[in-house]
Amino acid sequence: MLWKGQRQSDNIEDRRGITGRQVAVGGGLGAIALAVIVLLLGGNPDEVLKNMQTSQPAAGQEQARPLTAEEKELGEFVAVILADTEDVWKQVFQQEGETYREPKLVLFSNATDSACGYAQSATGPFYCSGDEKVYIDLGFFQEMQQQLGARGDFAWAYVIAHEVGHHVQNLLGIMQQAHERMQGVGQQEANRVLVRLELQADFLAGVWAHHAQRMKGLMEEGDIEEGMNAAAAVGDDRIMKQQQGYLVPDAFTHGTSAQRVHWFSKGLKSGDLRQGDTFAVSEL
Repeated sequence: MLWKGQRQSDNIEDRRGITGRQVAVGGGLGAIALAVIVLLLGGNPDEVLKNMQTSQPAAGQEQARPLTAEEKELGEFVAVILADTEDVWKQVFQQEGETYREPKLVLFSNATDSACGYAQSATGPFYCSGDEKVYIDLGFFQEMQQQLGARGDFAWAYVIAHEVGHHVQNLLGIMQQAHERMQGVGQQEANRVLVRLELQADFLAGVWAHHAQRMKGLMEEGDIEEGMNAAAAVGDDRIMKQQQGYLVPDAFTHGTSAQRVHWFSKGLKSGDLRQGDTFAVSEL
């Protein structure tokens, strides 16, 4: 990606290298969001909720270590991609007669506190509707390469754009509607709602990429392939097969590799917000 020298967002909270943070456990819709939204590496939402309720870091003074040159550059990359999502979604919302409210993005190492509770690296990148912030331990990008085979800076950009896509869903009221659908239904039906929510975030990541290329021409040859590969790498079927050797479709919460690639590609090709209603189609 041609990102160097581009505008960096001011909406970055860099907590990397900071230790001794005292957690303030949140609740309500935000707590649900942490458990069920964008756990890209899979995992059990019940365990995440349990972790938020029981795991708290020891109190103490915050201490920070200097960041390495590589960490600084990666932070700059994230700030550029976040700025680009701001520019794209501001324009898209204006075209719809709406105002885009920019999210914050928190960079952390190992663990941090959020309005959704105590966040750890194991939860993967996530969006917390309680404070309208995206949380990312950038060590996840290394895991994407080593464990999932998703390489390249555009693969990282896809992850950021996917999480910002959840923020867009929150602003449009889609996330609240999805949570309401999940109330009073069984786990299998709740999972089906989550799949549609996640695939729509993939579509929105594609919409971002469409307009980002049109507005700024950030993408180079091979970037689209990196994005497609990243979307496929975090499919429920691929991760579940890798982790346990067999599939349980009723336990899917994000969609298959093919579904994730399809919806990301649809957003990328169309750039049209109206074509991404994953809740209105019978077949995903």
